[in-house]
Amino acid sequence: MSWEGITVLGILGIVVLWAIYTYNKLIRLRTESANGWRQIDVQLKRRHDLIPNLVAAVKGYMEFEKDTLEKVVQARNAAVSARGVADVAAKEGELSQILSRLFALVENYPDLKANQNVLQLQEEITSTENRVGFARQFYNDITTQFNIAQQVFPANFIAGLFGFKAGELFQVTSEAERAVPQVNLSLR
Repeated sequence: MSWEGITVLGILGIVVLWAIYTYNKLIRLRTESANGWRQIDVQLKRRHDLIPNLVAAVKGYMEFEKDTLEKVVQARNAAVSARGVADVAAKEGELSQILSRLFALVENYPDLKANQNVLQLQEEITSTENRVGFARQFYNDITTQFNIAQQVFPANFIAGLFGFKAGELFQVTSEAERAVPQVNLSLR
């Protein structure tokens, strides 16, 4: 075999190894992105499971706030049935807003504020909200890496050849979520 033949085989071998490496990298990133989504799903399930307990705990105290409690239950049910990143983000955002209103209303009921079960449930939901935030951040980070890996040259050839699709990112969809919170620290 001539030097030209060996050179061509060497170059071809390098290209094949690069293609295998690139394909495996894209598979790894896609799998990590899917895992990130599942982590969000686990935290949202935990949140959805806690909400009926919170509603049951406050129901007796909040006779005049039935409308708010019904909205919490409706928002929870809508969030449970959401599918896809954009739909989940929108429905979970609505649920977060309604839960914030419920927590604000709890402050108006001294007996409820002192109830250990309610306090514990509020703490659990708040903790879960933080976990959801971290899981969304991880998902967006790894999905962004996956999306970039598909778009850079020359890996975009492998991504196109094997039909890789860009992952959808979590985004703030509600103007209310974008609004700057109003903090009043005056003692008046």
